[in-house]
Amino acid sequence: MSNETAMFELFAVGVVLVLIVGFYSILTTKNLLRVLIGMEVLTKAVTLLLVAAGYGCGQIALAQALAITLIVVEVAVIVVAVALVLCIHREHGAIDSSLLREIKG
Repeated sequence: MSNETAMFELFAVGVVLVLIVGFYSILTTKNLLRVLIGMEVLTKAVTLLLVAAGYGCGQIALAQALAITLIVVEVAVIVVAVALVLCIHREHGAIDSSLLREIKG
């Protein structure tokens, strides 16, 4: 096994661990800010996975373009999600996801 292959496998294991941390933080909390942080961690892992896949396939430029696009979309989604969390906080005084069950509309 070459040194480059070992580093790539180690990088893949790191990405999988970051994915697990992201999923865990989303699934185990009711705090909406922690859910958003979990989403950020999850999308960062996907970004790393895109770059690693591009490096493995030899198309690093395409992978970088996709990663930049993903980051731009991620920022837009997170801005809207934070605005929703702020509105929930103003309305209910808390950012607990169990409060969303009370919303009628």
